Amino acid sequence: MFSITVAAVVFGVVFLAELPDKTALAGLMLGTRYRASYVFVGVAAAFALHVVLAIAAGSVLTLLPHRLLQAIVGVLFLGGAAMLLFKKDDDEEEVRTPADQSFWKVSGAGFTLILIAEFGDLTQIMTANLAARYEDPLSVGVGALLALWAVAGLGIVGGRTLMRYVPLRLITRIAALVMLALAGFSLYEAVAA
Repeated sequence: MFSITVAAVVFGVVFLAELPDKTALAGLMLGTRYRASYVFVGVAAAFALHVVLAIAAGSVLTLLPHRLLQAIVGVLFLGGAAMLLFKKDDDEEEVRTPADQSFWKVSGAGFTLILIAEFGDLTQIMTANLAARYEDPLSVGVGALLALWAVAGLGIVGGRTLMRYVPLRLITRIAALVMLALAGFSLYEAVAA
């Protein structure tokens, strides 16, 4: 059964974690050079594939005993928070762009870029953790996918404007604090259960 609450929590966590990520910058770069709708189609398809893979991994985690599962999820959330807090600010990576503006080349470039850049990324791992935590693959999948699409849309269409008003460091710290809270809650459940 679909839970709007779970989807909203997942949306918030994944959105905040993905916003300062390199893929938002890559989407911004592609969006400034090519037709935004073409770029978005490719990026959205790649994110959909990543969410499906993450949900499958999270579903496998739910086969573990409850206490062990909560301990693993808590430790993974702690690791994710540490990655956000201690990562160095990367310079924009070079993005290879298609030679023309055709739909298939532009969307293919967006798909390939995100597919490679996001594989095993923090938000994919977080989505798997959240799927295991809530044992609600549909709600987690919808929340994560909408968050990733929202960040992609912001990056492609309005990334420059957003970053002028909201410092990247602040967004990263908020995402890390949310992950620390989720880690604490999961570890508490592992001990108290």
